[in-house]
Amino acid sequence: MFVDTHIHLDLYNDTNVEKLIEEALGSDVGLLIDVGIDITSSRLAVGFAAKYSNVYAIVGVHPHEAKSIDQKTLEELKSLAKESKVVAVGEMGLDYYRNLSPKNLQKEAFLSQLNLAKDLDLPVVVHDRDAHEDIVKILKEASVSPGRALIHCFSGNVEFLDEIMEMGYYISIGGPVTFKNAKNVAEVVRAVPLERLLLETDGPYLAPHPHRGKVNKPALLPLIAQGVAEIKEITFAEIERVTTKNA
Repeated sequence: MFVDTHIHLDLYNDTNVEKLIEEALGSDVGLLIDVGIDITSSRLAVGFAAKYSNVYAIVGVHPHEAKSIDQKTLEELKSLAKESKVVAVGEMGLDYYRNLSPKNLQKEAFLSQLNLAKDLDLPVVVHDRDAHEDIVKILKEASVSPGRALIHCFSGNVEFLDEIMEMGYYISIGGPVTFKNAKNVAEVVRAVPLERLLLETDGPYLAPHPHRGKVNKPALLPLIAQGVAEIKEITFAEIERVTTKNA
């Protein structure tokens, strides 16, 4: 059985969530982790987790939405994070590629959520885009313990991977591992220790080959697993076993 560690169920506007879950089960994807990007989607993630036995939730505010964070937001986030099927805080972090929120506000929102997660003894799911140096700096500033952070849809190089591994964290890999031109991702997959690797779709985004450019679904996660298995030159079954254990 596989675990899709990162999906946004609220963004499947024209797709029935029950159908998505049924298709996932048919592809041996038994657990889905629904990730919030703001208060509204975090509420919905908690709702989906309450409704479906094989869905769990992560609640948080994405760096794009950092400008919307205030004390009231953090208080509601804390309340949501105490729900029984919430397994982490996120998707938080820094995005210097799109810069939809000012960098100083992104940093403040990131640090605030790291501290909230520490108060609740929850791990964190981190979004990093073109912000590797500041991601490491703030994770260190917040004293995030080894094993308590996941860099989702890892987009850094091997040097950044080495820093993340030295700090004791995990990374997750998604659809780009199947893209022929994604040489950087392949290098990272070769280098990452198997015991620090998780899989995700980031659905509805980043569908794996041969579905690139289409809507991504949890049922496609085995294609990502196969891509990883081929690069690491190990069996599909071993990828399934270890990444599920890691999740």
